[in-house]
Amino acid sequence: MNQNISFKDYAFVAVQVLLFIAYFLPLRISDIQLPEWLCYSGLVLLGFSILFGAIALLQLNTKLSPFPSPVASGKLITNGAFRISRHPIYTALIFSGFGYAIYGSSLYRISVTLSLLILFYYKSVYEEKLLSRRFPEYQDYKKRTRRFI
Repeated sequence: MNQNISFKDYAFVAVQVLLFIAYFLPLRISDIQLPEWLCYSGLVLLGFSILFGAIALLQLNTKLSPFPSPVASGKLITNGAFRISRHPIYTALIFSGFGYAIYGSSLYRISVTLSLLILFYYKSVYEEKLLSRRFPEYQDYKKRTRRFI
């Protein structure tokens, strides 16, 4: 997988792992009351997010890496889930986080998911600089496809 991994790559992944751990801690900031229909819509959002993420994972196949630096043998994928979002796995994780947080009426999990959104934004900015250097056609792809949904 010859991948040039920098300190910045490790830092992004470390913060991401810490936020994932924080998400699943059984903590509550305060109770929020959401209508039942909204709670169940969180499950629908979670389901669609898992499906969307699974499609992106299947497309990446063996080229999957937690690091923002492109895999040496990787190719630019612009179809399937990548036609909808330049970062479909980040998108799926963000929407899954929001979906489950809404289902559980958890202000704490919504806060952690907002932190993940901020992290994924900066991680994707860094990743896109690297992708632009590696793939000249990335700039055209960037113009026609959103970062997240």
